[in-house]
Amino acid sequence: VQLQASGGGLVQAGDSLRLSCAASGRTFSNNAMGWFRQAPGKERELVAAISWNGGRTYYADSVKGRFTISRDNAKNTVTLQMNSLKPEDTADYYCAAGRFAVAGSEPSDYSYWGKGTQVTVSS
Repeated sequence: VQLQASGGGLVQAGDSLRLSCAASGRTFSNNAMGWFRQAPGKERELVAAISWNGGRTYYADSVKGRFTISRDNAKNTVTLQMNSLKPEDTADYYCAAGRFAVAGSEPSDYSYWGKGTQVTVSS
């Protein structure tokens, strides 16, 4: 089972990035999916999560109105559209598959993790 995240990069404040996560080895259509981020010296935090069918989404207060999470169960992918990026969004971003159909907010609520993709936002 593998989660492959891509789409990170170096951008300027105000720019947009689109992160994608492709799952292989099994389907996660019955599992919530989430995007976490971890900045140097900080704990990993949940940025956005989506329930198994996309019916419910969760966003950290710091990204509400700027980030959008979506999923395509037919393609076994989850996407994080990030707009109006700020320097404080700089971090390694990780996609994760949840243990349950409804998203949890803690890393322990997620059982599979992809390698991070780095996002750097310059001011």
